[in-house]
Amino acid sequence: MTKINVPTRNEVSPVNQAIFDKLKASLGTVPNLYATFAHSEHALGNYLALQNAKNSIAAKAREVINLVVSQVNECEYCLAAHTAVGKLVGFSDAQILEIRRGQASFDTKLDALARLVKAVVIERGHADQGLVDAFFAAGWTKENLIDTIVTIGDKTVSNYLHAVTRVPIDFPAAPKLD
Repeated sequence: MTKINVPTRNEVSPVNQAIFDKLKASLGTVPNLYATFAHSEHALGNYLALQNAKNSIAAKAREVINLVVSQVNECEYCLAAHTAVGKLVGFSDAQILEIRRGQASFDTKLDALARLVKAVVIERGHADQGLVDAFFAAGWTKENLIDTIVTIGDKTVSNYLHAVTRVPIDFPAAPKLD
């Protein structure tokens, strides 16, 4: 079995070294999954550009998407990372667990988002029209729908990278769902 290592700063290109330096300055570290993207000359920069692109979905709602997608895709790395981020944006432990199940009973708008995202991921884009209608009825816009799909794609990329590479998780483990 070929083991994919987490490259160090000295093992990546000068372009990626500069990105590592920026990540370390802003986050205090280079998360293992980000470092793994740096095996490619372009993937880390491209991924971060996608992840940090302007988006109509606010940070808290983006974490709903990240948590739901990562749960459906069973990505332990992203669940750990986004459980930590979810707490930073104000979700309680109980709310994070509920979101991971594809619901948010504590907020009607986030609930419609979580339910739609779960269906989109499980059904590979073919969500029930009733969930799309409920999304709009909850106050989301067409722009929000498009940005939700882009955010699902962003999170799917990182979920798949971890599924294939199995690099070590450098965040506290997310609790298991009952």
